[in-house]
Amino acid sequence: MKKKWSMLLLTIILVIGAVLAGCGNSDDAADTKVLNVWAMGDEAKQLPKLAKDFEKETGIKVKVQAIPWANAHDKLLTAVASKSGPDVVQMGTTWMPEFVAAGALEDLATYTDKYPELDAKNFFDGSAKTTQFDDKTYAVPWYADTRVLFYRTDILKKAGYDHAPKTWDELSEVAEKLSKRGDNMYGLNIDGKEQSLGFMFGRQNGSPLFDDTNKPVFNKKPFVDAVSYLNSFFENGSAPKDDLGLDVAQTFSGDAIVPMFISGPWMVKAVKDTVPDIDGKWATAVLPAKENNMSSLGGANLAVFKYGKNKDDAGKFLQYMSKPETQLKWMELTNSLPTAQKSWENETLKGDPFYKIFGEQMANAEPMPLIPEFEEIAQAYMKSFEQIYRGGADVQDQMDTFNDEVNTILKK
Repeated sequence: MKKKWSMLLLTIILVIGAVLAGCGNSDDAADTKVLNVWAMGDEAKQLPKLAKDFEKETGIKVKVQAIPWANAHDKLLTAVASKSGPDVVQMGTTWMPEFVAAGALEDLATYTDKYPELDAKNFFDGSAKTTQFDDKTYAVPWYADTRVLFYRTDILKKAGYDHAPKTWDELSEVAEKLSKRGDNMYGLNIDGKEQSLGFMFGRQNGSPLFDDTNKPVFNKKPFVDAVSYLNSFFENGSAPKDDLGLDVAQTFSGDAIVPMFISGPWMVKAVKDTVPDIDGKWATAVLPAKENNMSSLGGANLAVFKYGKNKDDAGKFLQYMSKPETQLKWMELTNSLPTAQKSWENETLKGDPFYKIFGEQMANAEPMPLIPEFEEIAQAYMKSFEQIYRGGADVQDQMDTFNDEVNTILKK
């Protein structure tokens, strides 16, 4: 796919004046006496706890700055423009192509020689792919998330199913039967705001999303049929078209308005904490399969920032965060899935009936297309899908329009 970075460069040019005007007094300027780490979101607020363990082990002082995801992208662009910033930076997996192309991240080849924990072979293949571009590695996988099926075992059993749906046909059959339990009852939640869902089902139906020449194929039969399949749950009443205005405690508890849904690892704790009355009556399962049961793979990576001052200490920090035991500690703090494969040999995960399913699914999970334009493409898809399931648009016509839109996005 033809990658043009003009928009990134233009953004950098526009902000550079403001950056240079304020960087002299910035609290974010790299302190050469401490290791500066930028991390994102609420989970990053837990990182200082692990940083203290690292400080005790190495004697290296760490300063962690937690940055809201909404501000993180622009803040990173500012750092690139001013050639200053952190020593270690958290990168969303979908941001990697953009900042690798901007030359903002260090190639980890020399670090891997010194710190074997950083070797890509230690991590799940899907997670490692998000760090590799042009045969070079620019980050280590920090934590991952994937999607699995959550379901009420007792309610499915009452409907005649003693196991989770294993195929697309079974999922459709079970969902429709469950929706016949009464008024305002459904079988499966199809989250129209989940940007990876359509692409995930497209891959399960054999769609490569982009062909060998990197042209989009969202209007070809495999992807169109996958969208038609998802829409069928709305058409037959198996899935609610509108937000029910209810949280998981209300939709998953009791008689379960929605007894099946697809979600990530954070929902395990959410269900345990908010719906304790269904303990022993629910489970997780790998996704039902068509040609395959491939799930999406997200999460975040840790990279050495090009303009940081403490490159060697940054390597030591990545080494520490890549250790299986550290990743298990991180999971205890945040419910984020480890990316180091050896972590999953620990009984904490291997013996947990819910989390072990995520480990099984991660072996068959792939990241969304690693292109800078993907976020915009995903937003366009969600709008197109809404036109189908809510507006009644023809699937083929809508996917023809969407495919044209993707081509336009890629040519910007």
